Amino acid sequence: MEPSERRPSEAPDVSIAVVHYQTPDLLRRCLEALSQSTGRDRLEVFVVDNASDRFDPRACERAFPGIRVIRNEQNRGFAAASNQALREASGRYLLLLNADAFVRPETISTIRGYLDAHPDVGCATCRVELEDGTLDRACRRLFPTPERSLYRMTLLSRAFPRSRRFGQYNLTYLDEWQETEIDQPCGAFMMVRAETAKEVGLLDERYFMYGEDTDWAFRIKRAGWRIMYVPSTTVTHLKRASSRKYRSRTIRYFYDAMRLFYDDHYKALYPRSITLIIHAAIGARKRVELTANALTTLRASIR
Repeated sequence: MEPSERRPSEAPDVSIAVVHYQTPDLLRRCLEALSQSTGRDRLEVFVVDNASDRFDPRACERAFPGIRVIRNEQNRGFAAASNQALREASGRYLLLLNADAFVRPETISTIRGYLDAHPDVGCATCRVELEDGTLDRACRRLFPTPERSLYRMTLLSRAFPRSRRFGQYNLTYLDEWQETEIDQPCGAFMMVRAETAKEVGLLDERYFMYGEDTDWAFRIKRAGWRIMYVPSTTVTHLKRASSRKYRSRTIRYFYDAMRLFYDDHYKALYPRSITLIIHAAIGARKRVELTANALTTLRASIR
């Protein structure tokens, strides 16, 4: 974790961007796990705090010497905060790592080594597990085309997970321990070549929360790079540890991101009638989830 001004021979192997918001205990666990990384990788670690009210940047720097803390005066969202770190990064590889994701000692070196050995791969991820050890299915997906989104919204993907047609979005028909090329990982652990990022650009800051990893992966694939799921190492992800506290807000962010991604990458491929149907479906699903969340909150308040 050396400073960014270095001779080329001393440049970091991996620059890591950890965006933090209101989960200081999880951030500490994340950084403790990083500090136990094995191998000879030189790591450059950035913590970008989005105006948390329970975060002491000086205490963080004292506890983890060598990290670089960037403190925002307001919540800028995941994409913008990540970019603050990535613009200062000097590593050969750039890693998005959630503050609620905990690497194994060998994780960084394993995925970095994989990218070293496969120069046509622009981005790689590992097996991402939930706290109970099951696969976080978001870590190996295909892009959310209208067809795949339909299968998910109608629950056909859940009813027929082994179907190559209905289970294609989360690749549920594949062995979860099988190394495979994918369209998109999740931003909880996403390692990208600096060369690739320079070619396609950084995260799109129009995405406040959710969707920025999908859009980045889309641009990486469009530029001709492969994206790989490498399950020989794992991280643990306490999914939605921060966002569950602000559920209604995150529902809006999620569906707004879904619409933005469709408009950016698919709208031009379909007739206007299809776009109107898709926009209506996204809006309807958003309203259903907001209503369900409001009812859940109301029931909890009167118990």
